[in-house]
Amino acid sequence: MKNDIRLFVAASLPASLKAQLQQLLLPFEHPDIRFLPGQNLHLTLYFMGNVPLAQLPGIQQQIRQAAQQEPPFTLDFDCVETGPKPKSPRLVWARFKPSLPFEQLSRQLTQAFSPVPVREQKVIPHVTLARFRKNAPKPTGLPPVYASQPLQLTVDSVALWQSELASPHPVYTVLENYPLGQNL
Repeated sequence: MKNDIRLFVAASLPASLKAQLQQLLLPFEHPDIRFLPGQNLHLTLYFMGNVPLAQLPGIQQQIRQAAQQEPPFTLDFDCVETGPKPKSPRLVWARFKPSLPFEQLSRQLTQAFSPVPVREQKVIPHVTLARFRKNAPKPTGLPPVYASQPLQLTVDSVALWQSELASPHPVYTVLENYPLGQNL
């Protein structure tokens, strides 16, 4: 039995939003860009990486407490574009407009789980849709894609996800869901 488990905290996406984002991704079709399967799409709030399995109950309790203290919120879609750095992109993501409630929840989780003091940096709400293949030339001239109608993501719960590395894509499993704002 493995002693470590690979974890992250994220919000699930409704099937309708996944389908809309996958449609907006189509202009990025290229042999050196690998689209992620729909079941892997999520809004990451904090990536933990490998942690000892024995810490799982404490992690679950900390996420539960953080979720209870933050209200549900809605994110407004901005665009699908390459990122995170325009000059050296590694992925294609659906970016959402800045959101104070998202930032507060992400910061609270980071402070709870980060092994080093947290550096103040802007957190960009996003959903990774595709990754550039390693050791392949990066496609260029890929302009952002905007939706023809406003898209929103309502976040009323977050989940603890397990990530098992596999080929061609990791396998993600939701271990537990946590409703937002239960103590407000």
